[in-house]
Amino acid sequence: MTGSRQRAERRGREGEAEAAQWLALRGWRVLAERVKTPRGEIDLIARKGSLLGFFEVKWRARCADLADAIDERRLRRVAAAAEIVAADYAEPGDDFTIDVLLLAPGRPPRHIANAYQP
Repeated sequence: MTGSRQRAERRGREGEAEAAQWLALRGWRVLAERVKTPRGEIDLIARKGSLLGFFEVKWRARCADLADAIDERRLRRVAAAAEIVAADYAEPGDDFTIDVLLLAPGRPPRHIANAYQP
C-alpha cells in the first residue's frame, strides 16, 4: 500500500470513529464497524430503538468535496451488503435504513437519513 493510500485509509478509519461517536451521542448504539461481505462493505451498523441503520461514512479534507463523495452505485453496494448481514443484527419488528454521514474538518457531520431507498 502506498503512503498516500495508507494516509487515506487511516483518515477513513478516524472518520468512522468520529461518526460512531457522533451517532452514540444521538442515541444510536454502534453494533459493528467495517463489516465486509462479498457484495460490499458497511462502514457502521447501529441501532436506535427498533431502527437498524447501515451507514456509509465519507470524510473529505474539504467540505466542498463532500458533494461528490457518495453516489448511487456506492449506496447500492451498501444495500447489497446490508441484505447479506441484516439477519445477523435484526430483531423482530425492526425497520431498516441506509444512511450516509459526511464529515469534513471544522464542521459537524451531515447525516443523510434514508439516503438509499430501492
